[in-house]
Amino acid sequence: MDITIYHNPNCGTSRNTLALIRNTGVEPKIVDYLANPPTRAQLMEMIAKAGLTVRQAIREKGSPYIELGLDNPDLSDDALLDAMLAHPILINRPFVVTPQAVRLCRPSELVLDILPLPQLAAFNKEDGEPVIDANGNRVAT
Repeated sequence: MDITIYHNPNCGTSRNTLALIRNTGVEPKIVDYLANPPTRAQLMEMIAKAGLTVRQAIREKGSPYIELGLDNPDLSDDALLDAMLAHPILINRPFVVTPQAVRLCRPSELVLDILPLPQLAAFNKEDGEPVIDANGNRVAT
């Protein structure tokens, strides 16, 4: 199964997303995008396939977003992409790529919409919030 997660191990949402992928019995390709950022072409492709704008793919919180003046609405997509590639912490996470689709999985349960295999067991997020019940079904929110 070809699944890739652009992962930050220090991010709870990213860790929960990775755990939901693994709960299907699949070990995805894990890309620590802070150490190994995607190429410009890969980043543009992920953003487009996820149905996002470049601005929607930028992480504001916990990043140099304001310090770099990226809140300026007149900045072009190229300028935003340049900043994301120079400072990978600006790339929102986690992006997950499956044969079915690409998603920015915020919240982590969005990954369930693009996983080709079912959940194998109950799953609770790190904060205890139930996501998958004992039968492998999504818990209604």
